[in-house]
Amino acid sequence: MKQLENQIAVVTGAGRGIGRAIALKFAAEGADVVCVSRTAENSEKAAAEIRALGRKAWAHAVDVSDAAAVSAAAEKILSECGKVDILVNNAGVTRDGLLMRMSDVDWDAVLNTNLKGAFLFTKAFARAFLKQRSGRIINVASIIGLIGNAGQANYAASKAGLIGFTQSVAKELGSRNITVNALAPGFIETDMTAALGADMKTELLKKIPLNSLGQPDDIAHAALFLAGPGARYVTGQVLTVDGGMVM
Repeated sequence: MKQLENQIAVVTGAGRGIGRAIALKFAAEGADVVCVSRTAENSEKAAAEIRALGRKAWAHAVDVSDAAAVSAAAEKILSECGKVDILVNNAGVTRDGLLMRMSDVDWDAVLNTNLKGAFLFTKAFARAFLKQRSGRIINVASIIGLIGNAGQANYAASKAGLIGFTQSVAKELGSRNITVNALAPGFIETDMTAALGADMKTELLKKIPLNSLGQPDDIAHAALFLAGPGARYVTGQVLTVDGGMVM
């Protein structure tokens, strides 16, 4: 039997990169998946890939920072699917810049998507998890939330906040058999890191003991562990998947 047979997962930011990899990994392990992305095109593309694997998939275009939109989407998802077993808060953006030059707009855009979005989606499904007395919540943070990074004060703050959020919610929901954990990816080869120049990548590799950038599938495997039966007794934890960069 596959690890996630007969389960339904909601994955935000499922249209590309890490979110897409997680959605596909879950589907390969038997889950039906709700693909949430900012655009209908990206969410539907991911859903089509999951249907091609023989699983059910639903596509929802949602601005995760919009409370009304998230509430409406959650209500529709629960109506369509009947239940949700796993929530992956993965949606994220960057608006990099040095602190002295960072605009309020760029600060708010990152905090609202990366942190507020996770809060809104978790809150929207918490009642259903509590009622069924089970659930897995996985928040995709970042090693930048652990160590910071020049030019990413907004991103670091959002991801550090997500770690604190994870631990607090884990304590609130644990008595109802709901686990809440965070993943902290290192430098993963996605659209976000594609803009890095060759020299910067070379310098990065010097800081990574495994001497390579990660792949989205590396994060998907870790998410599968946290969603699967092997992590029944794991909650409030931050799992770094970074090639040894932070140790």
